[in-house]
Amino acid sequence: QSGYFSSMFSGSWKESSMNVIELEIPDQNIDVEALQVAFGSLYRDDVLINPSRVVALLAAACMLQLDGLIQQCGETMKETITAQTVCGYYNSAGTYGLDSVKKKCLEWLLNNLMTHQSVGLFKELSINLMKQLISSSNLFVLQVEMDVYTALKKWMFLQLVPSWNGSFKQVLAEADAWFAERRREFGGDVAFLESAQGSAFVPVFAHLRLQYIISDLASARIVERDALLPSEWLSSVYKQQWFAMLRAEQDNDIGPQEINKEELEGNSMRCGRKLAKDGDYCWRWTGFNFGLDLLVTYTNRYIIFKRNTLNQPCSGSVSLQPRRSIAFRLRLASFDCSGKMICSRTTGYQILTLEKDQEQIVMNLDSRLLTFPLYICCNFLYTSPEKRADS
Repeated sequence: QSGYFSSMFSGSWKESSMNVIELEIPDQNIDVEALQVAFGSLYRDDVLINPSRVVALLAAACMLQLDGLIQQCGETMKETITAQTVCGYYNSAGTYGLDSVKKKCLEWLLNNLMTHQSVGLFKELSINLMKQLISSSNLFVLQVEMDVYTALKKWMFLQLVPSWNGSFKQVLAEADAWFAERRREFGGDVAFLESAQGSAFVPVFAHLRLQYIISDLASARIVERDALLPSEWLSSVYKQQWFAMLRAEQDNDIGPQEINKEELEGNSMRCGRKLAKDGDYCWRWTGFNFGLDLLVTYTNRYIIFKRNTLNQPCSGSVSLQPRRSIAFRLRLASFDCSGKMICSRTTGYQILTLEKDQEQIVMNLDSRLLTFPLYICCNFLYTSPEKRADS
């Protein structure tokens, strides 16, 4: 049953003629208890796997080449992913070649990173893993991109000061104070990511979608105050957004006319909302969206988009073009208390063209999705991708 022993005893290895064999266990994840369970699995069909011991057992099963037990460990890991286990499982799955477990852990983090934040989780998340999460268009962002920036600021602080052990509610204030002290040390001339301490985090922060942060005044002021990001990053985004606004207002850019998946994956605005219970809701995600004020309504199991044009305090605050288009993807999901997805639904990527004050039903929920809290996540693109590239 064990490829490890089969190879040892059937070949020309010296062990095949020895009466007593001492096994060297090079893997530190393997302990005596894990070996006992692994050996016991040779003599019974079912093994009860304790989730708290699954990584050690997986390590032993891989050393002994027990394929059935490896598969059992993988299934146990996939069923017991939580905020406490996800990073350990992800790393172990990479070490022992369980790609399906690794994929499941990544999915869990994309769905739950913004809602299951904790000191322990942020300390465990590696730079490479966080980079994968932040760069993904599948990240469930709540509420807006600025919240991703805030989460990264907390995460970077906990990576740099792993001895800090306060409550998660205190992290932001502690992080702000810690980075303010670094600013005083640098004298205001160097962004933190340009320092020796901060340079390792550049690949993660580079995947922030800054164009959707600096479009909100309060958020832009916080980013400028923090001085985490190199000034060149911000100046290039300010320029990009200024030209995008000019095109929308003066060059008759009425928005995307076709689905450009690469552009949507890499540059769409990511935003989300949690509906705690059933009812009627109407909201907008703040920020200047190139003169298109989009209202989102949840009512009677429908999700409705409305282009809000006439009811504005300032007539120049929105585009008055007869028709405007957006590219979008809408996703809805509900999760259990551990973050496991119960059900989900998506529109896929679509183009929606709206006239002034026109509204459009974009999704009709069936009863299976009405498990609350309900999470709504949207990806929006308001400007024509090819014109954005030209700038």
